[in-house]
Amino acid sequence: MDRRTVLALVLVAAVILLTPRLFQPPPRLPVIPADSGMIAESAAVQPVPVAPAAPQSTVSAPPSSQSEIPTRVPAETVAVSDSTATFRFTNRGAALVDVELGQFRSLGATSGPVRLGSRGAPLVRFQGIIGRDTIAFDSATFRFAGRERVGRAERLGFEGVVGSDTLRVDYLVQPDSFLVRIDAQVRGRLMSSGGYMLLQFAPTLDSYEADSIDNQRNLAFVYEVGARGSKGTGFGKLDPGERLVVPGPLTWVALKSKYFIAGVLARDSVSPIAELTITGLARSSSVATHAQGSVVLQPRLGAFSLDLYAGPQQSNRLRALGRGFENSNPYGGFLQPVVQPFAGVVLRVLLWMRYTFDLGYGWVLVIFGVAVRLILWPLNHKAMRTSLKMQRIQPELNALQQKYKSDPQKLQSEMMKVYKDHDMSPFSMFSGCLPLLIPMPILFALFFVFQSTIEFRGVSFMWLADISQKDPYYILPLVMGVSMFVLSWIGMRNAPPNPQTKMMGYVFPVMMTFLLANLAAGLNLYYAVQNVAALPQQWLIASERARAATAKKT
Repeated sequence: MDRRTVLALVLVAAVILLTPRLFQPPPRLPVIPADSGMIAESAAVQPVPVAPAAPQSTVSAPPSSQSEIPTRVPAETVAVSDSTATFRFTNRGAALVDVELGQFRSLGATSGPVRLGSRGAPLVRFQGIIGRDTIAFDSATFRFAGRERVGRAERLGFEGVVGSDTLRVDYLVQPDSFLVRIDAQVRGRLMSSGGYMLLQFAPTLDSYEADSIDNQRNLAFVYEVGARGSKGTGFGKLDPGERLVVPGPLTWVALKSKYFIAGVLARDSVSPIAELTITGLARSSSVATHAQGSVVLQPRLGAFSLDLYAGPQQSNRLRALGRGFENSNPYGGFLQPVVQPFAGVVLRVLLWMRYTFDLGYGWVLVIFGVAVRLILWPLNHKAMRTSLKMQRIQPELNALQQKYKSDPQKLQSEMMKVYKDHDMSPFSMFSGCLPLLIPMPILFALFFVFQSTIEFRGVSFMWLADISQKDPYYILPLVMGVSMFVLSWIGMRNAPPNPQTKMMGYVFPVMMTFLLANLAAGLNLYYAVQNVAALPQQWLIASERARAATAKKT
């Protein structure tokens, strides 16, 4: 054995023997006194699962003094209740577990109130980010730092430590508003290194609807990017593992189902949301039910503030929050700038009628359908009269087309003379479609209103248990189709024969019946009522047409 080999063996032995002595393992962290405002290193605490959906959970009372906090703080929940909701918080990660909405009952297989959250995951939790390192505040056990009344509101404080980083979170629960104000401070490496905070949403919202599949199709993350308007990304638009990054500044970000929403709003323009990341998660069926949304926040001077709304998508409440949050249910596609404001106007009219006349929404839709026809009566009547004039001059126009078919210029001048003699224009030929088109914008607006307006959720009317769901007996779609056919049939009486008009009179009612059969019963109710309300006007026009035909013969 040569000397180099012996030297190598000696060095290896020296490394093995001397390393443990030269590099002692770090000593066990001492227990930090409770009155220091900090708790022990969270890594020493074994995770304790939180069961947010347990129907009969017991709210643990907070320690009476800081000195009573043990080294290994157990996971516990604290609840704050008012007349509208119960917010449940946990000291595991200072997270908001869920929100129980006592005013809204489950319409699905389970009974009891709606709980806005996800079984097995908090509704909102926090993490820290420094470069590629994650500071797992969400798995740390926080010290309960106090509970106090601030006017009618109630404040809860949590403080926790992970390594050299400290996070203090204060929740101020506003009474009767589904609103929580979040104020947080960070200290340590995260602040000095210019790190970021992550606010993680629950991966889904549990369904409490009669049609759970429809509710799952409405699961989405919605957000508003500065002044560019609101956008939405449905869970179904993301493949498993696909990642969407939405750069900021963002005004607000929210997780929504069909009727309920949990969103965080930047307190002001000085501290907007920096970024949103949405990642598709694994699917257990053809409908995507889970996605992960992460909101990136950049603390300013070690602090950040947010407003959190967790409750129903009631337009008056969302509008009261400002910051364009009433647009948190974007619809209409590329027509959204036109469709959404118009649908908002229709909804406000319905709500005004509901509270002004103190009627149920079923009767509100009946009155609204009649009112639409009465308001549009003059315009509709003028359109029908113009259509009647057009039918009278049609034979003259047909004769001119035959006479001057080889001279287009002469044909055009003669036709213009006929229009002028009858006080009409070439565009009058399109006015016959107006009686069908006038109610359509309102029908389209109501279609979108019924997609997510919680005011109609679970509302009964006559034999209907829920006007936001389809008619189980298909009575209203049939009434709507029959009334539309009768309306067309009266309109064709005493009119010159027109094969195309006759075909549309038969086909259009059948098409609309099948189109609306599985849509909200309230939508069918409105359309059926306004069809019936149009019958007298259609009858008057048909009678006038008959008198004109009789006078012409004599």
